[in-house]
Amino acid sequence: MKKELILVLNCGSSSLKFSILNPISHKKYFFGVVECLFLKKTRVKINVLKKIYKKILPDFSDHSFALSFILNFIKKKFFNYYKKINGIGHRVVHGGINIKKSSIINKKIIFEIKRSSIFAPLHNPSNLIGIKISKKFFPHLSKKNVAVFDTSFHSSLPKVSYLYSIPYKFYKKHNIRRYGAHGISHNYVMQKSSKILNKSEKSLNIISCHLGNGSSITAIKNGRSIDTSMGLTPLEGLIMGTRSGDLDPAIIFFMYKKLGLSLEKIEEILTKKSGLLGISEKSSDCRYSEKNFKKSEQSKLAIEMFCYRLSKYIGAYSILLENRLDALIFTGGIGENSQLIRKKVVSKLSLLGFYLDQKLNISVNKNNYFINKKKSRSILVIPTNEELFIALETQKLIKLIKE
Repeated sequence: MKKELILVLNCGSSSLKFSILNPISHKKYFFGVVECLFLKKTRVKINVLKKIYKKILPDFSDHSFALSFILNFIKKKFFNYYKKINGIGHRVVHGGINIKKSSIINKKIIFEIKRSSIFAPLHNPSNLIGIKISKKFFPHLSKKNVAVFDTSFHSSLPKVSYLYSIPYKFYKKHNIRRYGAHGISHNYVMQKSSKILNKSEKSLNIISCHLGNGSSITAIKNGRSIDTSMGLTPLEGLIMGTRSGDLDPAIIFFMYKKLGLSLEKIEEILTKKSGLLGISEKSSDCRYSEKNFKKSEQSKLAIEMFCYRLSKYIGAYSILLENRLDALIFTGGIGENSQLIRKKVVSKLSLLGFYLDQKLNISVNKNNYFINKKKSRSILVIPTNEELFIALETQKLIKLIKE
């Protein structure tokens, strides 16, 4: 094994995902997750070549402590992997208005990530901690840290798509516009579907549905994002686990003026207590509402509303692709695993020429991406692989560095 491994870090708002993989062979040697950061019983799960290590960290552990624990663990117990790391790829949620592609991390990039934290306050600061700690553990790789941005893929959005119909000065002076999110995932499934459909990216028209606790949909024309459901922040768009998605802005005024709620409380409601959780009144986990679909009216309503909103977006985005729509893609935790969601969404799309093969929908696997009937347009389920995409982007950029 040459010194060719890439460490991939994804510091979320309350979790930390990590992996070590070979970007050439795509082999993953080491991966895991830290869950429940800032809470009691912060949990670590590490997978190393079919062996699983579990650990409970001290209560209320933060990203800095958790990542230091992980890197020390690798260094002490698996130094063979540790010493072969040749680059570090970081998922960064928001790159702001100036960053349009993956970048070697330097002072300018750090500045832009900090400046964009106002649009992703739960994620960008955590991403910066990951960068800081990894440089501490790997000082010899300080120039081989790469930021891969979720917003980069959406830098191709046209003005008619990314502008809001508020006074133009707010865009010019404050960069208020649509940025989108989940770009890493949408970009990955775009590239993967290009190979599956045997069609060049530059002539590929698809609608990509990344469905999970956070959900977004993107219209991709000739391999480029032309519209996406998330906006200035990840709050806009589809119904999500705890996020409201689209709503009449006047609801905020009503909550503030008539109900006497503070802006902080309203923000908490819309980001942490709405979506599937708010509708079902029980859980933000889609699996709960699926399990109770026939038992609870609220759970049924949560699923029906989720599918209704998604199908509306698919219909609207199909028009943007004009005269050709090559495929509808489902990805993300819900998109990949919920046959009920896929069935309900596709059942509303016959006007667009989409017809589901229920047997394929139930038995979908890595060897068969298609779940459509023969007379239908292509419908694919593609497991996303954001960490591989990040590793490939990292490898591509560090190759350009002169030793």
